[in-house]
Amino acid sequence: MDDAVDSSPSSGGGRPGMPVEECQDYIQKSFKSSLLLNFYAGLDPKVRFLKEHLEKSGCRIGSNFIKAANCGEKAAAGGFTRGFGIVVCSNHVELQDQVEQVVIHELIHAYDDCRAANLDWTNCAHHACSEIRAGHLSGDCHYKRELLRGFLNIRGHEQECVKRRVMQSVTANPYCSEAAAKDAMEAVWGTCYNDTQPFDRAP
Repeated sequence: MDDAVDSSPSSGGGRPGMPVEECQDYIQKSFKSSLLLNFYAGLDPKVRFLKEHLEKSGCRIGSNFIKAANCGEKAAAGGFTRGFGIVVCSNHVELQDQVEQVVIHELIHAYDDCRAANLDWTNCAHHACSEIRAGHLSGDCHYKRELLRGFLNIRGHEQECVKRRVMQSVTANPYCSEAAAKDAMEAVWGTCYNDTQPFDRAP
């Protein structure tokens, strides 16, 4: 399992977010079939690209594979769970771009889960590898996003960001201590950072 998602209702005082229904509409909008429409609407074509490659790998995405939900205060913005699909936490996102970013990140985990029959989410190295790939290939660590988060280091920012976010996710895995997460990330970094499938190169 990737980023753990608490699907219990959020209890007051959290991020404003958006209604579940609106988030679900944004999810559907991100899968628009026309690349031209995506371009003019400002939608990210990586969503459609990843869906197509998941299906080419034998993993069809049904209409209920990606769901919006109201998540707990401490939940991540979304998560992928084998056998259940992807959840986008509507109360942790506010814009179409944020919804798409969560969907892209989680679709990379879904793709990894699909193509690797022996992927074990309780294995710290396996989890770290998919997080490295998702962080690197999704655009999570684009410098503009980092600036908005308050991280101002331009030189080497992308790899530092990926490592920081990998550690956040893998240490949340109940099977991985902080030391185990760090060792796992360092052990697989070179191989997984350079694995850009299904893209020809990092977008």
